[in-house]
Amino acid sequence: MASAKKAVLGPLVGAVDQGTSSTRFLVFNSKTAELLSHHQVEIKQEFPREGWVEQDPKEILQSVYECIEKTCEKLGQLNIDISNIKAIGVSNQRETTVVWDKLTGEPLYNAVVWLDLRTQSTVESLSKRIPGNNNFVKSKTGLPLSTYFSAVKLRWLLDNVRKVQKAVEEDRALFGTIDSWLIWSLTGGASGGVHCTDVTNASRTMLFNIHSLEWDKELCEFFEIPMKILPNVRSSSEIYGLMCLGDQSAALVGQMCFQDGQCVFSEHGLLTTVAYKLGRDKPVYYALEGSVAIAGAVIRWLRDNLGIIKSSEEIEKLAKEVGTSYGCYFVPAFSGLYAPYWEPSARGIICGLTQFTNKCHIAFAALEAVCFQTREILDAMNRDCGIPLSHLQVDGGMTNNKILMQLQADILYIPVVKPSMPETTALGAAMAAGAAEGVGVWSLEPEDLSAVTMERFEPQINAEESEIRYSTWKKAVMKSMGWVTTQSSESGDPSIFCSLPLGFFIVSSVVMLIGARYLSGQFLFKLDNYMS
Repeated sequence: MASAKKAVLGPLVGAVDQGTSSTRFLVFNSKTAELLSHHQVEIKQEFPREGWVEQDPKEILQSVYECIEKTCEKLGQLNIDISNIKAIGVSNQRETTVVWDKLTGEPLYNAVVWLDLRTQSTVESLSKRIPGNNNFVKSKTGLPLSTYFSAVKLRWLLDNVRKVQKAVEEDRALFGTIDSWLIWSLTGGASGGVHCTDVTNASRTMLFNIHSLEWDKELCEFFEIPMKILPNVRSSSEIYGLMCLGDQSAALVGQMCFQDGQCVFSEHGLLTTVAYKLGRDKPVYYALEGSVAIAGAVIRWLRDNLGIIKSSEEIEKLAKEVGTSYGCYFVPAFSGLYAPYWEPSARGIICGLTQFTNKCHIAFAALEAVCFQTREILDAMNRDCGIPLSHLQVDGGMTNNKILMQLQADILYIPVVKPSMPETTALGAAMAAGAAEGVGVWSLEPEDLSAVTMERFEPQINAEESEIRYSTWKKAVMKSMGWVTTQSSESGDPSIFCSLPLGFFIVSSVVMLIGARYLSGQFLFKLDNYMS
């Protein structure tokens, strides 16, 4: 019997979405933006010491291979010809740091994840060297000196891992964020792999000048980073094996945010970062970003550490049973507070407990915590930009939780708008890849972009109640600060393993980007997938 004829769908574009907790590969129809098939693999985190978060770069790479293979198998079962895949984009966790041997292709140490806290004393030491009246690091990078960014992680590796030191001395070492590691590996590795990154990932290293769009000699000298190990910086949409785009910037593209954005420096605790550069000769667009360490991960913490839910989806049912936190407030500052506070001494607290409080109230408070953190970011954005927010666009796995979406609208006291297709991070990476010069299968012209169906959540409480709940949350945040006065030494033998119950460091990020769209008062808010 003859085999079934393969379906002809026109040009297809794939997207590797490599996140902190999982890797996915998704394939889209470039003419309709329809998601045709995908596959997902969970990624392990390792916690050698308290506050340390690592991943195996080889496991990450293998997960990409597996996701691509399984997705192609599924396309075959749908009689879709995989030869129609014309380009692949990459969306990735950004600040996570990898150093590898360019001769053997072997990682020289585990990937140090963006959430890792081991570099706090490095940050404190470097801070003392920055003149109080001339913060040249922030003026060049748009970033505060923090454990969050790649330069301090790389500095720690150079100071503490002999294999890394030796490889640098012998000119064998290459540095990169996850996009660089994947692209180098997937384009040949030790046999001629392309060592590159894009402007969005480069802008999160603290070594990149966001004005000149180049690695900065003064910054590299300040962090004592040899420039020879850094990847070449390219635009976010051109052919160099694979297209790379940091995950939140990919979501910005996927939400069709293409109006003008300019470089604005925050005075209220936000980051100034590169949103995207969609072509070698195209202009760069900037964004204001608010990064929160723990949001969706608090749901996994309730599941894995407290055991009050068996699956991430159950939290909606628990919260619905009570419809209120009954005065309970949850600040999930498990690894300090990021924007707008940048306070590494904070730790998680649950307060306002009474004998009446039960697991349903705690579940509700956990969802409220995500919304309150968003409110803090938006308040900072409004103060920086002076433009009232008309509505909030959201995406990601958490947006399937209708209780959360309604809470978000109530706490912000503005409408929340959710697209019917929540995979905007992967879609954005696919769009950037498909639109690259030399590929040209995806048009980014507004008239050619597919219309997306939206679900809208309107505020259902009065403004006074919203403000009272928010002001109480702010009191709880203040109580979470100052718990850690000194960090443990970072100079010990990194091979020592200490098995601690640190499941709460499994992270999804909450990121707000204003860039291409902030001039029109429209904002993108991304709630990363919190489910396995």
